[in-house]
Amino acid sequence: MKLRIKGDSLRLRVGPAEMQRLIETGRIAETIHFAPAPEASLTYTLETAEQAETIAVRYASREIAVLLPAAQARAWAENAEVGLYSSTPIANGLLEVSVEKDFACLDKSDLDKSDAEDEDTYPHPQEGAVC
Repeated sequence: MKLRIKGDSLRLRVGPAEMQRLIETGRIAETIHFAPAPEASLTYTLETAEQAETIAVRYASREIAVLLPAAQARAWAENAEVGLYSSTPIANGLLEVSVEKDFACLDKSDLDKSDAEDEDTYPHPQEGAVC
């Protein structure tokens, strides 16, 4: 799972194996460590909730959780829809939340890129298209 934070927007990108784990277990998580101390970390999770009606964000000490309605997550996993999107009210406006399928990169022009970036990704819908 990949995390992107920019201003008041949060985006998670999920690969096929992670999607399967999310649907089977209701939760996937990653942790980034910023320093040797154990408390110098941030865990980000994607979770499903049977009772949830909308996408929500939960923040606690050193953890950000994005909660998806379970039925919506199951439907998304089974169709070609790219992502789920929401705006959540915050103190000074809105937090834009995007949860998207992680597609293989189309731009292979950078020779320094490794195939590791494309591990556990969905085939890109425009793969093979001529520009």
